[in-house]
Amino acid sequence: MAEAVGACDVALLPVGGWGPYLGPGHLDAGRAAQALARLGARCAVPVHYGTYWPIGMDAIRPHEFHAPGDDFVRHAGRLAPDAVVHRLGHGECVRLEPAR
Repeated sequence: MAEAVGACDVALLPVGGWGPYLGPGHLDAGRAAQALARLGARCAVPVHYGTYWPIGMDAIRPHEFHAPGDDFVRHAGRLAPDAVVHRLGHGECVRLEPAR
């Protein structure tokens, strides 16, 4: 993966989605953490979870909406321990400084 993408400092990684399953083009939290480890990025921001959720789905599958960000932080800590993960809440932002 790193050969195809090249060197990167920041990885914005999709960590989830909703529906009965995630297709082969989607990453779940574990696969996104594997991607982070392969890329060797110094920091990561998990994206693509918790922003669009059909009414009533919290009663059926709340874990698919709320858990992916936290799951990614956990997996990334194990697979890419040197990377800094910025798990942002809705409306939050992070300022990243250039590497020195």
